Amino acid sequence: MTQQPYPSSAQQQRPGQMTAMMRAVMATGPRVLRIGLVQAGRVIEERIVKQRIHVTVGSSEKAMFVVATGALPPTFRLFEIVGNEYCLNFLDGMTGRVALPTGISDLAVLRGQSRRTPQGAYQIRLTEDSRGKVTIGELTFLFQFVEPPPIQPRPQLPVSVTRGATGIDWPTTMIAAMSFLLHFMAIGAIYSDWLDPIVDDEVNVASLVDSVKSLPAPPPIEEQEVVDEVDADAGKEKDVAKAAGPSSKGTSGGPAGPMSAAQVAALSNDLDKLEMETLGALAGSGPATAGVLSGGEVPTGALDLAAASGAGVGVGGVGDLRLGGGGGPMRPGAAGGAGLAGIGSTGQTAGTTGSGKAKVVKGPTGNAAVGGVSGSGNVSDASRVVAGMRAGFRACYQRELASNPDAEGSIRLTIRVGPGGEVQGVSAAASGNLGSAVGCVQARASAAQFSPPDGGSAVVTVPVTFVKQ
Repeated sequence: MTQQPYPSSAQQQRPGQMTAMMRAVMATGPRVLRIGLVQAGRVIEERIVKQRIHVTVGSSEKAMFVVATGALPPTFRLFEIVGNEYCLNFLDGMTGRVALPTGISDLAVLRGQSRRTPQGAYQIRLTEDSRGKVTIGELTFLFQFVEPPPIQPRPQLPVSVTRGATGIDWPTTMIAAMSFLLHFMAIGAIYSDWLDPIVDDEVNVASLVDSVKSLPAPPPIEEQEVVDEVDADAGKEKDVAKAAGPSSKGTSGGPAGPMSAAQVAALSNDLDKLEMETLGALAGSGPATAGVLSGGEVPTGALDLAAASGAGVGVGGVGDLRLGGGGGPMRPGAAGGAGLAGIGSTGQTAGTTGSGKAKVVKGPTGNAAVGGVSGSGNVSDASRVVAGMRAGFRACYQRELASNPDAEGSIRLTIRVGPGGEVQGVSAAASGNLGSAVGCVQARASAAQFSPPDGGSAVVTVPVTFVKQ
């Protein structure tokens, strides 16, 4: 192994190739100006002026350093290019120190050595070794000349991109393409019907029809019959109308037309009287009377009206309340008869004759007034059907008055009529103190039957007002 000799002193002092290149790069071009702006001990701005241009300060937006001070014009050339060299311009109000080839001097001393510009500023020439500071009020400008920063190379694309199609990795590209093709074919086979068996649509439809035929019949729909006392009253009205005979027909012997509201009200009053007389004709004993008193077959309001009326219990035997075989209602203080009617007229030791008058106290009587029928859809007999329900509405109100004498108010019925004229639903908006009469009126309206409406369905609005008489 041969030992390399140590380099001589001359060789050691000679710079290497890389160092020489760096020095050559750094030595190219003049030095540039570096300026820092200091305020209250903090550097608030710093710039390196790469191109040899004027450096201006002031309050104008066009100045390189925008400062808010009244000691400067809007644009003042602090560093000015004169003959490709920088010169420092300063005014009387400025202070500072500058390092020149002759030494470090204050601006006050340099005023006598500098020349005056046409703008009235002092100007001194600077070299590339000059540095210093200039104070303007609270602002201080520090400057020096430094080597220009290296020029950044232009960004370039990678070689693998710029060398073109010759640099494509064909094996990897082919593997990726084959993999993509295989995956695409697999997904297409899954979501396609190529592998599905052939389906005969006629066979499927025939089997579906056979399965439908083998299904059991659906169970019958049980319809619950709603028994309403208002419907019973309507049935009574029909029976009375049939029993009226010729009076319900016109002069020509044909069927009578629709009844008016007054005729319906009179017929309802006749039905109430007939019910009272039926209760008054009951015997003192028997299954009918027992059913009324124990089973509650007659509403409580009807019993109260019967008690308040002048009808008594019919003659049914020796033990009835009409003692003595007399007819008519029992009157307190009435002469004749050994029954309870003779109380006060017999058995007086002093010979006095009792006297008195019986006063029948009746409860309030209600009236139901039906307003104008309105709504959506065309129902030909809406007014006639609603007029026929008025007696039932009044009966509902009369029952409520029997338990609540202060009952009074109004109800706005909204009746939904189906394609066949049947009532599909009834909603009631009540006001006042009507209690259970609202549900009774709503049930009566639910049992109505209209003519088929034009268009398949309709809504009928009926205002009903209940007032005591």
